[in-house]
Amino acid sequence: MALESRITQEEIKKEPEKPIDREKTCPLLLRVFTTNSGRHHRADEFARGNVPSSELQIYTWMDATLKELTSLVKEVYPDARKKGTHFSFAIVFPDPRGKVYRLKDIGNTLSGRKGADDSMTLQSQRFQIGDYLDIAITPPNRAPPINPRMRPF
Repeated sequence: MALESRITQEEIKKEPEKPIDREKTCPLLLRVFTTNSGRHHRADEFARGNVPSSELQIYTWMDATLKELTSLVKEVYPDARKKGTHFSFAIVFPDPRGKVYRLKDIGNTLSGRKGADDSMTLQSQRFQIGDYLDIAITPPNRAPPINPRMRPF
């Protein structure tokens, strides 16, 4: 009989993260896939060794925050710099029970506003080296309703 651990999101957020010395720790290659449609890629787009064509490669650390990753994406995509642009983050990982990939939504950021997910790190969301990051970018004129947890600068 196998036992399975059930860990809640609150417990994950409460775990103290070990600070990473970026001067002494080698960065990891983060493969990021973006869409400008406001929707994430489908999980089957990652199947059988295939990946979507909209790939960014970012060297970063496990303590990178969603806000930090947002600013790196905005450097590459000038249209994403507009105030009110919505960024939705998901980790894409292989399902250990099969040859398919799964997406796990991990948070949102909004260009020009502070939000509750800004300081969330890859490490706090159980990102593992080898996973992908999928970012759905929604322009301000098509953005989903503003989360009440978000606040203007």
